[in-house]
Amino acid sequence: MTLPLTIAPRASVPRTFLNAPLVTDFDRLDAHIAVLGLPYGDPRNIDEVTNDQTNAPTAIRQASDKFYRLPDERWDFDIGGTLFDGRDVRLVDCGDVAADHRDLGGHYRRAEAAARSIVESGALIVSLGGDHGVPIPVLRALDKSGPITLVQIDAHLDWRDEVMGAREGYSSPMRRASEMPHIRAIHQIGLRAQGSARREEVEAARAYGARIVTAYELHDSGMDAVLAGIPDGGRYYLTIDADGLDPSVMPAVAGPAPGGVTFHQARKLIHGLVKKGRVMGMDIVEITPRADVNQISCITAGRLIVNLIGAAVRAGYFDRASDR
Repeated sequence: MTLPLTIAPRASVPRTFLNAPLVTDFDRLDAHIAVLGLPYGDPRNIDEVTNDQTNAPTAIRQASDKFYRLPDERWDFDIGGTLFDGRDVRLVDCGDVAADHRDLGGHYRRAEAAARSIVESGALIVSLGGDHGVPIPVLRALDKSGPITLVQIDAHLDWRDEVMGAREGYSSPMRRASEMPHIRAIHQIGLRAQGSARREEVEAARAYGARIVTAYELHDSGMDAVLAGIPDGGRYYLTIDADGLDPSVMPAVAGPAPGGVTFHQARKLIHGLVKKGRVMGMDIVEITPRADVNQISCITAGRLIVNLIGAAVRAGYFDRASDR
């Protein structure tokens, strides 16, 4: 599928993610891992159309040389070697899904089409948001890849059905996911403080059967215990809201709350999911670059993605497509 005018790098992007080749013609997509920028969500009001989170894909790319360098592969102690481990692994950057101010819903349609092309090519999709509404079109694009176990890191529950007319915005991704037949189970990790959930959203999540793990349960029991509660041998999608991580490693968020998921815990979750089965994709959302400190939020985001790629390489994801 070709989307020649809807997928393009934004003018301010000086480089791709990890200096990967830029590929915007999906008919020529020959990749094991594809990065896709999704800057725009479902805005509640005009101020949210182009909020600072729309700049996050650019900011993460711009920080690339701070968290890894290609093609000069150096030893990475997070993954136990070089990123691609000497194997023929093809990483590409597909640019950002473009928006149209005359059709605010059109970018979700284009996002789903782009994500579907990536998924159907067999590549692992890594999405850079944008707010937390943007996983919705990506999850829709996985409808032929199910059943999917959805794993979320977040300070908030995200089960609002509707907010100011927006049903696919950043407060609603888990609610919308719960309505998708191919989403088998939802595990939510890192919840804390007073977030977007009212009693009715908590009750809706519990009625669905979502597994809710507060940050304090995580700190008390450890990520190994959390992983033990996620069934083995499945297909997984990981969505990471930046505010789910502790502000010490992810300060650039709109609503920072102390006591969040540590980098070590998030890394362990990623490696654990890769070992359990097949991670179909991952996103990281809700970074507000203007609030960042020494690019640490973008570096943290990039390091988590590097850990996913490195773990997937070592698990043999890309050795032979028929193996997994």
